[in-house]
Amino acid sequence: MKKVLRIGANVIAWIVLIFALLITIIVFSSGRNNGVANLFGFIPMTVESDSMKPTFSKNDLIICKEIDDLNTLKEGDVITFWTVIDGRRVKNTHRIVSVNADEGARSFITRGDNNPADDTLPAYASDIIAKWTDVKIAGVGKFMNFLRTKKGFFICILIPMAIFFLFELYKFIVTLIEVKRPEPAEQLDEEEIKRRAIEEYLASKGETADKTIEKKAENLEDAKKEAFEKFEEVKKEAAEKAAETAEAIEEKAGDLVGKAEEITKETAE
Repeated sequence: MKKVLRIGANVIAWIVLIFALLITIIVFSSGRNNGVANLFGFIPMTVESDSMKPTFSKNDLIICKEIDDLNTLKEGDVITFWTVIDGRRVKNTHRIVSVNADEGARSFITRGDNNPADDTLPAYASDIIAKWTDVKIAGVGKFMNFLRTKKGFFICILIPMAIFFLFELYKFIVTLIEVKRPEPAEQLDEEEIKRRAIEEYLASKGETADKTIEKKAENLEDAKKEAFEKFEEVKKEAAEKAAETAEAIEEKAGDLVGKAEEITKETAE
């Protein structure tokens, strides 16, 4: 159980670290590129208005991609571009409703899906930032904007990274202590203890059975020996009685022979 918890803690720690590194890259990348974060050609953008409803809404996070060839853009594509709104140069993400190609210079007329009219200014090739990839994550854009602030970066990035490195330092110190400590006796987990207990129980039962069989064999051998001894005794007694009977018969036979001789002698006389 402890091993599973340790592995789970390590996985969570590494996920937090990877997430923190990605956010750090995005924040610093956006700082160097006028607020446009670029991660391997993909650009996460936070939707600032509801002009594109229902395609996406304010505070959604959309993923755009750099455009290699502007000539591939066509009507219906959703693009992010620089434009001027209320005297400020800002990023805007609207759909292309028509393409102008005057004297080789392409420009794009755009409109928000939720707007009744086209945008006032066309988007020129130099204004194009990226094309929407049809990927959106509802409500995450607000969180991304918070991460870009100093407070959000400190709470969500620096603190988790500090905790991660402290955790790794703790693991390193524990490992160092365990290496220096003499190796303890073999520690068995609960399943191993149960397995060994069962093996010992079965072994003891087997040993008891072997002893029982051995004892019965010894008893049988003793019984055979005792029976043989009794047989020898009976045989000996029978032989003695037979000898005595034969002797008695011989004596009687001798007496009968003697009497027969006497009778014969008297008859002869």
